[in-house]
Amino acid sequence: MVEDSPRTGVGPRLARARKRRHLTQHGLADRSALSRSYIAGIEAGHRIPHPATVATLARALRLDPIELTGQPYRDTRADDHVHQAIPDVRRALAYLDLPPDLAAPPRTLEDLEVETEALREMSKAAQHARVGARLPALIEELTHHTLENEAPRAWRLLNAAQALAVSLCRRLGYTDLAGIAIERATASAARSEDPNLPAVARLSRALLMMTVGAWEPGLRLVQRAGDGLDTDQPSNRAVAGALHLRAAVLSARAGETTTAWNHHGQAVDAAHHMPPRAPDYYALQFSRANTAIHGCAVAVELGDYDEALRRDRSLRLPAHLAAERRAHHEIDMARAHTETGQHTRALERILTAERTAPQLTRYHPSAVSVITYLVDWHRALPETLRAVSSRMHIN
Repeated sequence: MVEDSPRTGVGPRLARARKRRHLTQHGLADRSALSRSYIAGIEAGHRIPHPATVATLARALRLDPIELTGQPYRDTRADDHVHQAIPDVRRALAYLDLPPDLAAPPRTLEDLEVETEALREMSKAAQHARVGARLPALIEELTHHTLENEAPRAWRLLNAAQALAVSLCRRLGYTDLAGIAIERATASAARSEDPNLPAVARLSRALLMMTVGAWEPGLRLVQRAGDGLDTDQPSNRAVAGALHLRAAVLSARAGETTTAWNHHGQAVDAAHHMPPRAPDYYALQFSRANTAIHGCAVAVELGDYDEALRRDRSLRLPAHLAAERRAHHEIDMARAHTETGQHTRALERILTAERTAPQLTRYHPSAVSVITYLVDWHRALPETLRAVSSRMHIN
């Protein structure tokens, strides 16, 4: 059997996994409640698999979804620097009740707070390599502070650093390590003396549950996180709004149209009641612009691509919106354009995403799926498509 390359599309991976389970396409259709023709289309490269579909098929085959997407995308070339920090992040997260063996005394909490904010800005810009290079030391030094003096401030900063680890590992496809980071962040949130941080930690858990197709449990987790949350304070309102956005996408993944739009509507209402120029509470990026982007995302997740593109046409995104948010939206819209047969526009949106946040785009499974599909669809590759597929290491 031919070994899969790092960026082999979902179709060939699905066909091989299905055959290893001694299943026909009809048999997999019965297990997954998807049509045989749809499964055949994915395997032949004629359909782009929706993330919810990938999770459904993985569950039917008793696989982790990353076994179908091929993540983490480890390039064998010498410039594969984005993943280099992952072993160090793993080691930094391993410390629990023993302080790390630091080569020098840790920086002060004041200095580490400045470092945490700097890494948050890098994360919003999807600068994975820069975050990864500095994050392990930050986690280790903050872990040392929490074990030395148990100060709530140190636990809050450690929680923020662990949240950065969750984001980095999830974006690069290391779901198991992201799960460990979430466990650590949940524990530090409980000792932070900030009543909102446990709810923020549950947001991360729900996102990981969505990745593996556990939509209903993830939705219950989000709803429980919002129980009793006092939304009079802007910071609490931002957390509540972010919970509604996560619930909207989870509901959309589960095919619950009315519930998805109800949650989105509540997030929109919360955003409209935020004070002007409110700070970015807990790095949630909760704002009117982000709720508008999520409206497009909910439509995409529901398979209502015309609605997604209609909403996209009316978007006017502010200049200060984080590159990560912009690029993610462009990738969503590329999916919508592909599904509606607008292949040129789909490629343009991926190229825009890549210019905005290259590391996010080149390691995003939906972007990889769109480019893989476009490469297979074209008889002769346009130079722009040839170039971006080369940068993504897609043959």
